Amino acid sequence: MEEEEGEVKLFRTWSSPFALRIVWALKLKGIEYDTVYEDLANKSSSLLEYNPIHKKVPVLVHGGKPIAESLVILEYIDEIWNQNPLLPQDPYQRALARFWAKFGDDKVWESMKKVFMKEGKLKEEGIEEAKENLKHLEEELKAGGKRFFGGEVIGFVDVALGWLANLPSVLEEVIGLSLITQQTFPLLSKWTHEFANAPIINQHWPPKQQLVTKFKAMHQIFMNKQA
Repeated sequence: MEEEEGEVKLFRTWSSPFALRIVWALKLKGIEYDTVYEDLANKSSSLLEYNPIHKKVPVLVHGGKPIAESLVILEYIDEIWNQNPLLPQDPYQRALARFWAKFGDDKVWESMKKVFMKEGKLKEEGIEEAKENLKHLEEELKAGGKRFFGGEVIGFVDVALGWLANLPSVLEEVIGLSLITQQTFPLLSKWTHEFANAPIINQHWPPKQQLVTKFKAMHQIFMNKQA
């Protein structure tokens, strides 16, 4: 396809779980690309030009054309490069995949943020919200009866929820709270192991100790603001 041609660049940071989605998608598709690492405290003029509304990563630039927002980028990648499809072919299943990916961002991610950033009653509310949201994911895995959310191979929902295979264990080291265990969510716990250790996924995780150090510093900042 003519649309497949053109240089591919990914603007990202080393730690962004949203940018990591794009890394996985490009690797799963076998697409060559250049990485541009951004310092979000000193954003480049290119990032501000390519994403003037949100001014954040990730941004995919394909043939000089920028695409922002990670779930939008994932769909773009899947439409442009047909090999190893991420989304199902059936329209209804595609709609469900989009639903669960958005649920992950709007509900699961936001409740996890509350657990990490708040204290006292608000933190307890966040824990209950997170557990309820994770319960829905557990039930979805049970209903599907497959290895991954996408079936027997990694798909759109797996990539979108991939941060759950890594960040909760980082947060456990920072705040001493474990939400996804074999006892609480056995299927989700199994999925995190399967996903995290899949070869293409496993090769691209950020260094865990660096993430722990970063999140400890962030957590301290949040706590100081609330003191």
